[in-house]
Amino acid sequence: MHHKIRLNHYLSNAGISSRRKADQLIQSGAIEVNGKPVCKLGTVIHLNDVVKFHGSKVKLKNKIYILLNKPKGFISSTRDQFNRKTVMNLIPSFSKYRIFPVGRLDYSTTGIMLLTNDGYIAEKLTHPKYHVKKIYHVSLNKKIKNEDLHKIRTEKIHLKEGKVKVMFVNKKNSENQVEIGLFIGWNRVIKRMFKKLNYQVIRLDRVNFAGLSKKNLPIGNWCFLNKREIENITKY
Repeated sequence: MHHKIRLNHYLSNAGISSRRKADQLIQSGAIEVNGKPVCKLGTVIHLNDVVKFHGSKVKLKNKIYILLNKPKGFISSTRDQFNRKTVMNLIPSFSKYRIFPVGRLDYSTTGIMLLTNDGYIAEKLTHPKYHVKKIYHVSLNKKIKNEDLHKIRTEKIHLKEGKVKVMFVNKKNSENQVEIGLFIGWNRVIKRMFKKLNYQVIRLDRVNFAGLSKKNLPIGNWCFLNKREIENITKY
């Protein structure tokens, strides 16, 4: 199943057009798959199908950038020694492109992830010196005290790597929910920080990574980055 991809996805990543325009091209009959015109929206093709646009062969770009809204219960790696499901199970198998996840989200953490075969970008987005912004929504096991929010804001929390610096921390609509923004990418930093303050993190959701947001991307779904998003992440 994962060797398949939507035709409009394929066309947009090949640089033919945006996904919306791709739908118009499909409807106009300008696209052929394996020698036959395809006009039906929502058409799904195999990655090794031959796609032509006005008679010329269409190929996926060599550099692929995928945005995924990771559900719970998936490992952020290409394979797992214990045979648990990995994020690679959620996207088509771009095996010849050697795609890998950038940075990690815990097994139980949900939210936005980037998968790519661009090692240069991957290194930049995970290296501390580039100050890549991450925003999380955190649900705690109890109401958060204002004095604890103050401790976080004034950098009073120390973990083994040093002082935890945050960009911001705010209560969300409910008393036990917090939105937090930070640059640091230490392992399990949010869970450890709240544990230090005697809270347990019940749910952790990354809503933004390097300016990429999961707006309009339902959990478990993925899409290719558009041109503007790729330009933004390559600015780092």
